[in-house]
Amino acid sequence: MRLLPALLLTLLLALLAGLRAAAPSTPAGGPLRVHPENPRYFADASGRAILLTGSHTWPNLVDMGSGDPPPAFDFDAYLAWLVRYGHNFTRGWAWEPTRWDTTQMRNTEWRNGTHVVAPQPWLRPGPDLALDGRPKFDLEKPNPDYLARLRDRLARARAAGVYLSVMLFEGYGVQFQKDAWRNHPFHPANNLNGIDGDRNGDGKGVEIHQLADARVTAIQDSYLRWLVTGLNDFDNLLYEVSNETHPGSTEWQYHVIRRVMAVEAALPKRHPVGMTFQNRGGTNAALLASPADWISPNREGGFRDDPPDLKGAKVVLNDTDHLWGIGGDAAWVWRSFTRGLNPIFMDTYDGKVLGQVRPQDDGPRHAMGRALALSRRINLARSVPRNELASTGWCLAEPGVTYVVFAPEAGEIEVDLSAHPARFAVEWYRADGGDVTRAAPIAGGSRLRLTAPFAGPAVLFLQGDPAASTRIP
Repeated sequence: MRLLPALLLTLLLALLAGLRAAAPSTPAGGPLRVHPENPRYFADASGRAILLTGSHTWPNLVDMGSGDPPPAFDFDAYLAWLVRYGHNFTRGWAWEPTRWDTTQMRNTEWRNGTHVVAPQPWLRPGPDLALDGRPKFDLEKPNPDYLARLRDRLARARAAGVYLSVMLFEGYGVQFQKDAWRNHPFHPANNLNGIDGDRNGDGKGVEIHQLADARVTAIQDSYLRWLVTGLNDFDNLLYEVSNETHPGSTEWQYHVIRRVMAVEAALPKRHPVGMTFQNRGGTNAALLASPADWISPNREGGFRDDPPDLKGAKVVLNDTDHLWGIGGDAAWVWRSFTRGLNPIFMDTYDGKVLGQVRPQDDGPRHAMGRALALSRRINLARSVPRNELASTGWCLAEPGVTYVVFAPEAGEIEVDLSAHPARFAVEWYRADGGDVTRAAPIAGGSRLRLTAPFAGPAVLFLQGDPAASTRIP
């Protein structure tokens, strides 16, 4: 009978440990910064390297739907959904036109009607009406409801342990959506300020994302100062300049990055600023040459199927949006993770805005959660791609301490542990989720062959003695 209290205590401690492991990891006090030792990742205020990974979907900052005003997006349910999959990041979408027409998309399965978009960054006091039948914008009066919306989203995400990237502008819709310019605040019929962003009169207005008009740039600069100042106190905040804005926007995007950094230079906190793929015809070289802290490239250079290790030239948020559009799988998550990238996934979520619910997307969702869980069990600051150590060519390692190996076809895997005689615990995971399968420990000191205990893509995790740690080469 004396054993019972001890047994109960052991069970209670195990339960508490499990709850701690399952609970979201609240972002540490202080915003992210590029990790000084391993700049493939960001570091939190404690100095710990952080893997950013998770799904994102279009109405998660501004509402989108067929009504006017559009139905409210259930952000709490969305955050709970992210947490259930074990994610710690979401990309927050802005949308510049007041309407989004998906009926003209090339892929018919993604057509889902015309959506009203609200709120917008500027007030609409009228009394004159814009082309959408609602009051005109005053581009000199920021909309406090827009700032309140973003602050609310950031606060809720922070409580859920989720980092949120706020998109400052949006270029895909301006370029490619039907009637986008007609429904844009910078169309001369839609504002009270006499602003016409369409400098060449071609009906597209892409010049608003260039440095083509001093008045337009001044309005954008004023908006940035207002928004960045109003969000400065959040530690779980990142910025993205604009989604898939055209290649001619390069100098404008560099200007926006510098503008955000200049505004924050006079404020208590600095937040990472990102630049993402320029559609169509943009190059990753423009992203790498930018003053941005992080980038999301296109498939050029293998970022979709055989990601390169940039060795910390920029923090890379490898986004399926710019690699497939809608697409990606669990294998892509592990290819990205073992090459030192941060995988994020454009998700149709509930299918209400674009497309349909895709059951196959559970694979990458589960894989991102598993990758994040493993990243918290290793010293990510000292973990680097070491492809030569695994026969599969996919290995993230702190040599002698931990190895994460991806095997696209499972089967037999050879791992080079010849330089490290320590003993290693062995765990196997299915690439798209599932429980851990533990095998007998192994001794290092040689090249070893291990066989996955199941068919299909697999992840091998080896954990050894931390005292054997080596520094990053």
